[in-house]
Amino acid sequence: MDLSKISTKAPKGLDKKKIKEATKKLYVELLELHKTMRAEEKHAILGVFQGMDASGKDGSVGGLYKGLFPMAAYVHSLKAPTEYESLKGYLWRIHYNVPSKGHIGLFNRSHYEDILVPTVHKLFEENIIKKRYKHINDFESMLEDTGTRVLKFYLHISKPEQTQRFKERYTNIEKKWKYNSNDLAESKQWDKYMDVYENIFKKSDVKWNIIPADDKWYRDYLIAKKFVEVMKSLKMKYPNTIK
Repeated sequence: MDLSKISTKAPKGLDKKKIKEATKKLYVELLELHKTMRAEEKHAILGVFQGMDASGKDGSVGGLYKGLFPMAAYVHSLKAPTEYESLKGYLWRIHYNVPSKGHIGLFNRSHYEDILVPTVHKLFEENIIKKRYKHINDFESMLEDTGTRVLKFYLHISKPEQTQRFKERYTNIEKKWKYNSNDLAESKQWDKYMDVYENIFKKSDVKWNIIPADDKWYRDYLIAKKFVEVMKSLKMKYPNTIK
């Protein structure tokens, strides 16, 4: 997969207003599906959101949450591991936060950070990174086999759009809290990150959804649409029994 050949923008000619209305309807549908999932307690969904800095992970998760049943949904942001977490296996904190049956868990960043950063910055030997691909594939396969669907989204942003969003973080009072000077340093490694992401997509057994992320309204629509499609495919029903 060559990310440079995949558009980061919404297709020309789309009616922004109509797409935003369609997204609202998807949220309504998603809420009903999620309530059924909570009642049935046979399935769970782990939503994984990855992307370069300023690609819209926070916004994507926040938008999707509008269509979730709050009593059975949560968001987990995976930052650098704590000292305690570092003493465990690198997948420990991931597995610990996997959603229970009937629930939807959203990961803002994920276990793929444990491949991305070490590869770009050459923190580990190549054989260790190679094994991590297998560990993660086996882990996700186990989740799928035991009733947890793994939905993975890569938010595909362009470099000019990332630069513009960095400027907004530096100048907009409502976004300054997001500004991190280290983001600029990491953006200089853009090509290396693209190479690693492309390799991740190629080696992942569970398919990734590449989401054009320059236009937030289109991004949110595609994510909601995918969730609704997958949840419908589970053919869930309210249980006709009393506990």
